[in-house]
Amino acid sequence: MVSVSSRDVANGDKRVLFGTDGVRDVANKGEMTPEMALRLGRAFILFLAERGIPRPRIVVGRDTRRSGTMLEGALSAGMTSAGAEVLSIGVIPTPGVSFAVQRIESDGGAVISASHNPAEYNGIKFLNREGCKLSDEAEISIEEYLGDNLTDDWRPTGASVGEIRPVPHFVRRYAEHLASLVEHRELLPSSVMFDCAHGAAGAVMPFLIECLGVVWSLTGVAPDGLNINEGVGVVHIQHLSDQVTGRGCKMGFACDGDADRVLTVDSAGRLIDGDIAIWLLARWLASRGDLGSGVVVTVMSNMALEEHLSREGIQVFRCPVGDRYVLEAMRRHGARLGGEQSGHIIADSFTRTGDGLCTALMLLSALRDLNENLDTLAGRFGRYPQRLSNLRIAENHVIDMDFVRSISEEVEKRMGRNGRIVIRPSGTEPLLRILVEARDREMVEEISELLTSALRGSAVPEGRRD
Repeated sequence: MVSVSSRDVANGDKRVLFGTDGVRDVANKGEMTPEMALRLGRAFILFLAERGIPRPRIVVGRDTRRSGTMLEGALSAGMTSAGAEVLSIGVIPTPGVSFAVQRIESDGGAVISASHNPAEYNGIKFLNREGCKLSDEAEISIEEYLGDNLTDDWRPTGASVGEIRPVPHFVRRYAEHLASLVEHRELLPSSVMFDCAHGAAGAVMPFLIECLGVVWSLTGVAPDGLNINEGVGVVHIQHLSDQVTGRGCKMGFACDGDADRVLTVDSAGRLIDGDIAIWLLARWLASRGDLGSGVVVTVMSNMALEEHLSREGIQVFRCPVGDRYVLEAMRRHGARLGGEQSGHIIADSFTRTGDGLCTALMLLSALRDLNENLDTLAGRFGRYPQRLSNLRIAENHVIDMDFVRSISEEVEKRMGRNGRIVIRPSGTEPLLRILVEARDREMVEEISELLTSALRGSAVPEGRRD
């Protein structure tokens, strides 16, 4: 019998600590204590040292959470105690750290952020020397080093001890880089609003606006360490919608706490999610001869996106949820664009990780070059009705995955070609995510209720097998 427990669902695979986006928990307890940050720092450097990089240079950035400096200090101490040189670039988006790793010619990076989660959470994710998130295999190896006595015994001394070196003003260099990607800056629209979620995007936007020579409105730019994502950003898109319509703006963009993804609203406050953004960007990149073999999307993307792109002669490849899997699939298939419905988008010619601000600038260029009207996109997209339910698994309970497969097959036969379902464990929380999508909304609601009820009833205490 195959089963999934609350612990397994949170982890998703053999990894115990790492989820789909690094290690994440309530800061100063659970898996996100300073002690764990220090051990993770040492394990990461040992992982690199045993792969031929004995004294690595690591870029470290963070978002605006109060716990960020605490965890950065511990993580940096762990890395320097293993002989690394740490370059601290302060508050900056995750893609800014990726850019820094490439620009400073570093051996890797570390980001201290919990993305869209509330302020009490924090996390640590590592990047490789290309500025990309680590593979599953690399994260599993780092976890194995945590249990290795060598991790504690390996103690460089004297000149072999690492050092921490601040790199001031790098956020401006990142803003200048973003601005350099924009052609015909004089044609950029006015009356645009950015919601920075009281997070890392707020450190960049004033410099970016200056570099572009535009006058755009900002909201969510007053971080106090405790208000990141609170009522603002992608998690609370209605705030941006209200701001755009209330001020009469042409459009608005909302980031999450570490600004690696973005959602858009049009002048009427209607949501333009990642699927619609990919539809627009795919056509734009194809017109520039820069799309490669096609587009990579995850299993969560709407079926309407495939239909639209198919009519344009653009091939679509599906992959598991997570921007690291998007990038892996892009490289495997030779695609130069990929992304998620949630707003993580990677365009290989522009960035190597999800970058909310870069995506926003690309969308502005695409609207201009294709002579598109943002206000018509949501209506023209015609998405299939979807419902995403999150089934929380009680502590020490399991769900029988044989039952999941059985009921999935039964439901899929019933839906035929009129819809689909995706049932997957969350990579960051003890949740089972149940996506139902169909042409008919009544079918979506009916199937969703059926699956949620059946799967909830299949959860039993761990250790009990009937």
